[in-house]
Amino acid sequence: MSVAASVPAGTDGTAGARRIAEGFAGARAEGRAALIPYVVAGYPDPDTSLAIATAAIDAGADLLEVGLPYSDPLADGATLQRASQAALAGGATFDRSLALVARIARARPRVPLVPMGYANQLIGGGDGADRARALAAAGAAGVIVADLTPDEGGPFEAAAAEAGIAVVYLVAPTTAPERRAWVASRSGGFLYCVSLVGVTGARSALPSTVGRLVRDVRAASPVPVAVGFGVSKPAHVRVIAKAGADGIIVASALVDALGADGTDVPAVASLVGRLRAATAR
Repeated sequence: MSVAASVPAGTDGTAGARRIAEGFAGARAEGRAALIPYVVAGYPDPDTSLAIATAAIDAGADLLEVGLPYSDPLADGATLQRASQAALAGGATFDRSLALVARIARARPRVPLVPMGYANQLIGGGDGADRARALAAAGAAGVIVADLTPDEGGPFEAAAAEAGIAVVYLVAPTTAPERRAWVASRSGGFLYCVSLVGVTGARSALPSTVGRLVRDVRAASPVPVAVGFGVSKPAHVRVIAKAGADGIIVASALVDALGADGTDVPAVASLVGRLRAATAR
């Protein structure tokens, strides 16, 4: 019997989802939204990537999203594409990226790690069971598959549930309300709310409708809601936190902070600290 047939879909009851829930609960108990920085595995090199991850955690991360370098990152803007391509050029592979996830997990076991990748990379032509088990073995609590929807995600959800990790789905401003609620009901650990129409990338301003979007998505979701895409400044974080988001994801701005060569770890730590200070509701 296949994994998909033997394990029911749904990953919010997994051990990984419970770890993620603890990260959100800790922030909630302090009257703030959880801060979720993003690092690119292997950028600019594995050792510096580890230093970036641990610095971000030490500066205030409640969870950490780890981008798995991929040759066709369709949801990523120019900054993350550049970092992903540099990591790949430096020898990053799926296995090496997971080895880095494992190093981060050993160095900072308190903070849940949520890798992010794409369906071809994580599932391929099967159910993704081998990749789900590898993610769990590396210490991941969940996984974001940027281009996977619940319509096609059942087999991978089943594989992930068997491995004990959560599958995080995304909704966008263009997602219809009824579908938004359905996607939220299938998401494990948390629901990723994309703040704008487009790809990732630091923006000077967020859409004026982001507050209403956060409130609407939060009202429809049985799991915590984390908002990302375009978030780059403490001012953005304050707006999203006060709108009621459970978590806030910052990606491109942190990669930009590393500088042209990707090595300015103190700048990342400084930015994470400022972002964390802005998460109060």
